[in-house]
Amino acid sequence: MTVNIERRRLVVGGALGLGALMLPVGRSLSAEVLGARGFTHNVASGEPASDSMLLWTRYAPAASVDEVRLDAEVALDRDFTRVVSSGSVRTGAYRDWTAKLTMEGLQPGTSYWYRFIAPDGGKSPVGRTKTLPVGDVDRFGLGLFSCSNLPMGWFNAYAHAAARDDLDLWLHVGDYIYEYGIASYKDKDRVAGREVMPAHDHEMISLIDYRLRFACYRADPDLQKLHQMAPMVALWDDHEITNDSWEGGAQNHQPQSEGDWNTRRAAAMQAYREWMPVSEEPWKAYSIGTLATLYRTESRLLARTRPASAELAQAHQASDPEAALRNFRDGAWRDPTATMLGSEQESWLAHELKRNAPASTWQMVGMGTIIGRTLMPEAMPDWVRPEAGERAVDKFKKDVRASKLGLPMWMDRWDGYPAARSRLLRAAQHADADLVMLSGDSHNAWAYSLAEDGQPAGVEFAGHSVTSNGMEEQLAANPKDVAGAFVATNPELVWADTSQRGYMMIDITPQRVAGEWLFMRTTKSRSTALAGAHRMSVERGRRKFSV
Repeated sequence: MTVNIERRRLVVGGALGLGALMLPVGRSLSAEVLGARGFTHNVASGEPASDSMLLWTRYAPAASVDEVRLDAEVALDRDFTRVVSSGSVRTGAYRDWTAKLTMEGLQPGTSYWYRFIAPDGGKSPVGRTKTLPVGDVDRFGLGLFSCSNLPMGWFNAYAHAAARDDLDLWLHVGDYIYEYGIASYKDKDRVAGREVMPAHDHEMISLIDYRLRFACYRADPDLQKLHQMAPMVALWDDHEITNDSWEGGAQNHQPQSEGDWNTRRAAAMQAYREWMPVSEEPWKAYSIGTLATLYRTESRLLARTRPASAELAQAHQASDPEAALRNFRDGAWRDPTATMLGSEQESWLAHELKRNAPASTWQMVGMGTIIGRTLMPEAMPDWVRPEAGERAVDKFKKDVRASKLGLPMWMDRWDGYPAARSRLLRAAQHADADLVMLSGDSHNAWAYSLAEDGQPAGVEFAGHSVTSNGMEEQLAANPKDVAGAFVATNPELVWADTSQRGYMMIDITPQRVAGEWLFMRTTKSRSTALAGAHRMSVERGRRKFSV
């Protein structure tokens, strides 16, 4: 019975995102046809500062109006007897009835309660948020998430994190939603009661599609609770748009059948900014007193150059693959014009690191994809499950062949942009920064001690997915053997787990940053039970993991 209730909630929630399809009178189909009314998707907060916070909600009016005004209150108590800030914001079908408002005049390091009030006096659910501290800070707790594919499982990681009282801020490093049509999922990967809209076979393409998908995800009760309990800093990766995207296109975008790339990209960006508690700023720094500076980056849609995946594939198909791979390794792969961030953001981040490193102990960079170097272990082709097929075996064999020549597995992450990677790590070294990279994307868990020019450059906590399948889906080997092979093959990699889902808890103190990978027992039914955890830390000034 519980599954049926939640299934209905998700389907109805998905139907609420039709504000893109305008009726002549300016009303959305969500209000006109489906009868959705009031605060439909709870509340959220984000873009934290020491004296301000961005608040988010969605309100569908009962009356036939073009727009509505919502009031907001921030208080020191849940009963709102001590209101300290208030404001108003307008919304309408033109932004799918979502509303965002930045509240000013708040105190540093302080917990607050907030709510929105509708024109008829109706009140939203009450949210809890917390401003960033100033001055000396003894401890700060950060929850790290990535890769939450709703049809593949329940968001148990969100539920577990939302119930904690030792985390100050959420960081979501991308793949918050997935663009795939329902036909792309294998029956064995789908979980009953986790349908999404739009429910057609093709991927999201239009503004209506992206709004519907966000509305469906944001109807999930565990994700709503996560947003309700603490502020989030969020950045997109590729699946908020489509797979392996870059400035001018994507691996999974076909102009002939899916239209103009820039139109699709603009629609995805608009829906993301409507439905998420984020500002319009493409990248940003957040000061956590003297303890740390957290950086939100953008590495997908604004300036990332095309990955060299096609050139690598051509090298594998050459009459002499090894010679072609060497030419690729020494040429196109090392192209200094290849960039993940673009020259403007690269310069901004380098200057910020240099400016902030003397003032805050830890420089923590939130990134969509992994920066640690990763080569394919030689034994991998022998471990492929028979049902994965010869295509998977052939892919692993090519990865091994390339890895023996020093070429990485994935062109779509920082490994595919080695000159840009060197520029970032050298900027951290020149700034004398204690660098901590926080990343996701791979669905698996990794810990890297990063190096550049033979010297330590920082560490990377790479988080596993909330629900998306990892390497265990293709491999029959014991996961411990797989992880051990990766560690043995890659000098920067000090630990890995390639088979479990969950989230990370990052515990920041002046002397160390400790990361704990928490593994959920299941994602196929609703449960907050843990299967285990792994903890690693970096000491101040060492710039590599303590092992």
